[in-house]
Amino acid sequence: MLLGWSCSFAKLAFLIGVISVDVHLVASVAMPSSNCYALDNSSYLADFTDWIGHPFEYDGQDGDLVVRFCKDVESRSQTGYVDFGRYSTNHYFVPGSTPVNFVQGFFNGDLMKCEDSFDKMGRTAQINIVCGNCLSGACKGELGCICSVDYDTSKCRAIIELAIPCVKRGPRVFEGFTVGFHPRSWEVVYNGMTQLGYEKPRRDFSFRTEQTHLSLYLTAKSTLSVLVGKPILKINPDKGLEVKLLGSAASGSAPTTLSPSILLVNWRCLTARDSPYEIAISIPIDGYDPVEFTLTKLCDYEQGGENDATRGWATFGVLSCIFIVLSTIFCCGGFIYKSRVERQRGLDALPGMTILSACLETVTGPRGYMLGGDLGRNFSGQSSWDDQPASTQETQRTSERKYGSI
Repeated sequence: MLLGWSCSFAKLAFLIGVISVDVHLVASVAMPSSNCYALDNSSYLADFTDWIGHPFEYDGQDGDLVVRFCKDVESRSQTGYVDFGRYSTNHYFVPGSTPVNFVQGFFNGDLMKCEDSFDKMGRTAQINIVCGNCLSGACKGELGCICSVDYDTSKCRAIIELAIPCVKRGPRVFEGFTVGFHPRSWEVVYNGMTQLGYEKPRRDFSFRTEQTHLSLYLTAKSTLSVLVGKPILKINPDKGLEVKLLGSAASGSAPTTLSPSILLVNWRCLTARDSPYEIAISIPIDGYDPVEFTLTKLCDYEQGGENDATRGWATFGVLSCIFIVLSTIFCCGGFIYKSRVERQRGLDALPGMTILSACLETVTGPRGYMLGGDLGRNFSGQSSWDDQPASTQETQRTSERKYGSI
């Protein structure tokens, strides 16, 4: 009984492991480690990295031709060595038309007697790759061979048919899709494939703690842009880093080359740690393997959360309101108090004095020192002491003129 349960658990664990491996393998489309790859007519990736430099020899009437896969093509004969071009980039590795599966181009060969061919590119070679056996039936059961070689002397060109057992189909690539830090760049994803540095967590490509947001621009072919879905976010570890995806790309807007969609990544370090956080962003594509890339975030110190900032502004607003209310009450109280004092002294209401000016004078103090007599003459149409005896008035004027004199 125990043995049966053990076997069942072992089978279940094995199946889970297989499923996990399969999911990991198809989770993203990373750029191959070399430029010796191509996309077939259905946009599936064919990686020939393991074939780089593999030699294929052909014995012909004009000499021995050697193809070193994704390296160069050369001809050896009694007259010497002739170079028919070198392989330089994956742009010269393209899908072919039936029955040819792929076509490779080799350029910049010898210039002797070929100075005018292809704008001084010299001798060139075109390799038509057939998956399986030669069209003539040769190379059965072998690793591969050159089926035929044709020379075009007028163009200094060699056309070669090569039969090889093609590699297993890789993921389906969403061609033309890019992700970059600018509307016309593709540092993160180029032609549907994740670039080096973002295909897995790399500390050398980490973003610093003080960088609280990041803008990513997505573009795609307009005819296929409707296939792009909303990004999916996954953080490792899932606690300690706050990440939010905003922008038009986060809402599922269709990106095009003329109108890129923007994916805003807002992140804040809530817990500092020695190793960086890993942010995996997966963009589903209908009918294709998802585009996935990883961003790495350093958190050397903790940053205040959004709630702290909101709480601080709320406290500032409450204190400001309290200060305004208290200031208003103080100004009005001062104005009322001053009015009562002036009435007790027998002064009439000051003409043109508004509540605001009175409040300002109460808070900031009088603008200048003014004697009672001056105040009476300046503000009260007729002085309240005009009916006093002349002697009394003269005494007061004398007293006023001598005020402050030595």
